[in-house]
Amino acid sequence: MNRLLLATAIASALIALPMNATASSHREAPAIGGSPRLDNTDVYAFNSYESGRTGFVTLIANFNPFQDPGGGPNFYPLDTNAQYTINIDNNGDAQPDIAFVFAFTNTYKDISLPVGGESVAIPILNPAMIGPGALDTTSLDRVETYSVDVVRNGQRRGDNMRHSDNRADSEVFIKPVDNIGNKSIPNYSAYAQQHIYSVNVPGCSNGGSRLFVGQRKEGFVVNVGEIFDLVNLNPLGAVDEEKNSLRGKNITTLALELPANCLTSGNDPVIGVWSTVGKSNVVSRGRGNERVIGRIDQVSRLGMPLVNEVVIGNPDKDAFNASSPADDGQFLTYVTNPVLPELLEVLFPVTAPDVFPRTDLVSVFLTGVDGLNKPINGVPSEMLRLNTTTPTRAAAAQNPMGVIGGDTAGYPNGRRPGDDVVDISLRVVMGVLLTPAQAPSGQLPFTDQAFVDASMFDSTFPYLLTPIPGSPNEATADGSVE
Repeated sequence: MNRLLLATAIASALIALPMNATASSHREAPAIGGSPRLDNTDVYAFNSYESGRTGFVTLIANFNPFQDPGGGPNFYPLDTNAQYTINIDNNGDAQPDIAFVFAFTNTYKDISLPVGGESVAIPILNPAMIGPGALDTTSLDRVETYSVDVVRNGQRRGDNMRHSDNRADSEVFIKPVDNIGNKSIPNYSAYAQQHIYSVNVPGCSNGGSRLFVGQRKEGFVVNVGEIFDLVNLNPLGAVDEEKNSLRGKNITTLALELPANCLTSGNDPVIGVWSTVGKSNVVSRGRGNERVIGRIDQVSRLGMPLVNEVVIGNPDKDAFNASSPADDGQFLTYVTNPVLPELLEVLFPVTAPDVFPRTDLVSVFLTGVDGLNKPINGVPSEMLRLNTTTPTRAAAAQNPMGVIGGDTAGYPNGRRPGDDVVDISLRVVMGVLLTPAQAPSGQLPFTDQAFVDASMFDSTFPYLLTPIPGSPNEATADGSVE
């Protein structure tokens, strides 16, 4: 196929993409685009680099993308008819050996105010300021709570995480309400901090585990508009020349921090991590204590960033979201024969790698890299892989280019918030791991020009920043008020 025909074919394919298919895996497939509360957007897995937390692993899964801070009156609750799961494969068989299953409940208190001699239900979430404590829900009409079931080897035994103080309601956790605004919650950072729980985890003998679920400032950084406009930027330009398209958005975060030896098995320190969302096929109705019922159908899946976004072809995007890593052989051609390098070659004076199959991409996305994060025994499958024995780097010492930048504690050895996965992925797909003969443009500094590094996040759990408040109108992207 000549270049003109190839350019036409690729442009047609891009036009066929849903117009709201943007970011790491934000609305990346036709079906999930219409169900944002079920949309799994980013997964992070890294050896904790907070001071004093050596030996712990942090797992983060984000959901419900493109949250405008002022999105009242309902804001962004998670789905009570869904199960949100963080999966761990610790023996390389592409099956979940440990699964942390989050289930959510909404309780409505029907707060009313006296109006002309009648008691009338309020139309907003809170009639007064919300106190700073985790248990102060007196001014909230809708209280979100959740439980976390720890499933091992597919066997549900009712093993739930518990508050470390083992109080009577020790299996129930309160999710902080979203950042309504500075009048409703004057110090949201302190309020959210009260919802970081110390927990006892079934099957983990070591203490010190932590849990947080709640709204955060969107952590993914990408120049998304220009990327999907036939890469309308300079892919060899300055890494910080363009704006982050998600800078004014929030996200909903599920975060766990656990001892590494609670996640690994035998003498293999490598774990595989991915998250899934399952939706009940029977919708529960009513206003209080809704729980998941009926058969659970998987509708979202995410491990490595950008896979379903820019690797999997349109006909298979929904199928990928519904699939298991153990069945990833059906998608192999998308990795061994990637389209993105051909697109960049058409649009810019660069040369796509001319070696097939792309075994370098197989090692990054499907097997893990020898000597870095490849399990002792492993089935090729797409997931984040983390070597839990890799020494950490403090935030100030991290290289946002991860492994290809000489920082083996970063992506694709797991993923930290400050890893620039877009630039890394562009350089890997263009052949940075290949020889110059195989990839003439492989050593060029490809970038989407939206900069990210660890300084843009907290250096303590849960690492992602306090969400942008909905008021005053308008808060800036960093959460301050103009």
